[in-house]
Order: sequence, then C-alpha cells, then structure tokens
Amino acid sequence: MSGILNSAEDKSKEAQSGITGAGKNITSTLGNTISGVTNTAGGVVGAATHGLGDTINSVTGGAGKPVGDGISNIGSGLENAGKSAGQGVKDAGEWKSSSS
Repeated sequence: MSGILNSAEDKSKEAQSGITGAGKNITSTLGNTISGVTNTAGGVVGAATHGLGDTINSVTGGAGKPVGDGISNIGSGLENAGKSAGQGVKDAGEWKSSSS
C-alpha cells in the first residue's frame, strides 16, 4: 500500500516540478526581454543627454560648462537607473532573491 502512496506522491511532486519549471522558463524569457529593452532605453537616453551636454559645452565654452556638465550627469543617472532596473527585472524573471 505504501508503494501506491509513494507513487502518487512522486507523481504529484513531478507535476509541481514541471509546472514550476515551465513558469521559470516563461518568466526568465520575459524578464530577459524586458531587461534588454530597459537597458537599451537607458543607454539611448544616457547617450543622448551626454551628447547634448557635450554640445552645450562645446558651443558655450566655459560659461555654459556647468549646464552642459549638469545635463551629462543627469544622463549618467538615467542610464544607471535603466541598467539597475533592467537587472532587477532580469533577476526577478530568474526567480532570484535579493540575498542570492
């Protein structure tokens, strides 16, 4: 009798494992996709604001340098935020906890 119960328990565990595995696969794919888009968007915004800041510095010289540098720094912050958010989404998609 215990062989029958163990067999039913094993089948239940296998089914749960299969469902969990499928869920992890789907969320990992989705997480990686969103992560890539977020990283790209952050990189594009960062590059654009760096370029704008450099242009302001070039055109205005020393007088506009604080403004140009400020815009470049904002771009760096946005770029880093995009990377951080993308990594968080990727980790969530891979079911990683903050402690791993």
